[in-house]
Amino acid sequence: MRHRKRDLPAPVKSNLTLRFTSDGLTSYAGLELFRQFLHGLDFAGLLRKHLHRCDPAGDFSSVNLVRLILAMLVVGGRRLRHVAYLAHDPLVLRASGLAVLPGERTLSRWLSRCSAPVRSALQAFNAEILTTTLQPLKLARLTADVDGTVVSTGLQVERAFRGYNPHRRKVPSYYPITAYLAQTNQFLRVQNRSGNVHDGKASLSFLRDLFDQLRHMEPKAILEMRLDGAFFRKEIVAFLQSRAEYAIKVPFYLWLPLKSLIQNRKRWKHLHHDLHAFEAEIFIPTWNRTLRVAIYRKRVFHKTRKNFQLDLFDPSNGTWEYSAVTTNKNLGLKALWEFMAGRGAHEKAIGELKSGYAFDTIPTQNYAANSAWQILSTLAYNLVACFQIQTGAPKRKRTRKRTCLFLLKNITTLRLEMFGRAGIIQFPNGHPTLTLSRNLPARQIFDRIGARLARAA
Repeated sequence: MRHRKRDLPAPVKSNLTLRFTSDGLTSYAGLELFRQFLHGLDFAGLLRKHLHRCDPAGDFSSVNLVRLILAMLVVGGRRLRHVAYLAHDPLVLRASGLAVLPGERTLSRWLSRCSAPVRSALQAFNAEILTTTLQPLKLARLTADVDGTVVSTGLQVERAFRGYNPHRRKVPSYYPITAYLAQTNQFLRVQNRSGNVHDGKASLSFLRDLFDQLRHMEPKAILEMRLDGAFFRKEIVAFLQSRAEYAIKVPFYLWLPLKSLIQNRKRWKHLHHDLHAFEAEIFIPTWNRTLRVAIYRKRVFHKTRKNFQLDLFDPSNGTWEYSAVTTNKNLGLKALWEFMAGRGAHEKAIGELKSGYAFDTIPTQNYAANSAWQILSTLAYNLVACFQIQTGAPKRKRTRKRTCLFLLKNITTLRLEMFGRAGIIQFPNGHPTLTLSRNLPARQIFDRIGARLARAA
């Protein structure tokens, strides 16, 4: 319907008088749908089962505190002190199962009691939540990406050291390692580490735990691993050889013959207009192993500091950017390139985890508390992805990149469309009712998701 121009402006002639009340007003109406989703998963019962031997509870139940932290992360809280801004919101109270919210120090003390057994229980709980997403999909392949990321800390934070921080080299940091499941856009597990730990040297135990988890989740699925150059190590290649199909970026180390292979190569296979490749068998004497290596060159069209030919070979010489991948997969050169390009989804997910779910926040100076916070952050991310998949997220076309099978919205969009909607709880005829403002797109989302949750109950 077209409106007249004179009907469009709305004059504002005075300031509004502010009044604060606790009579059922909420800023987070979408949390009710999220609470119903968690209830359908039997979230509380599953978490109690995993924590029953190592429950760090004090006056408040651990289940309620986990639900509170998840609700806080979903609506946008980034610091423990932000719990004070949620204290009297009725839907935050309902989502956490509490009549009174704890304070910042109570949350901090509970997190500091999350020792290694507690964190292992939370990891197992996260794996069980992922299994509920995977089982209906009946996937023949599971594609996992593993990579580390830097989280800068303060000077007094426990077990934070200077190390592999490429942007702020002198700042102490953590260097957590994450495993990501490409098909569902969820994190399989996360392990916090000191900032001076190298990915390759300290990742073998993480990979063992990851493979145990994947085999328990989907015993018959074929496992695929995508790793960057930090994982190109003798023990990791030997570990993966008989357990999974892998593709690992190969660094241009001086002790590898990549330079001579490229310099002596006369003819390259043309893959598309600016990408060429060839493959070779490379024997590494110190490993006593022969590897299949695909070598790529991609034309550079932008100006860089390396826009000149070096006497000593550089992986980027100003005209071409070179890269190499070793694999035991039966893929052609173009398919392997696209398969490795799918690793970019993991980087994007880590970015959203940091910006949207406060993964890069350091809530305390205690290592155990900060490690538990990282697990809860990834758990919140996974639950929101699971929530979307189970409530009708559109499917995407499958590609060689092995990216997510569903079109998922990021948390910023979800907060605008659903989680951050204002509402009021009223009791017409004695029945609790959540009333929202009249907005057709928001109503369509709430009706669709509510109907899905009702059918799943």
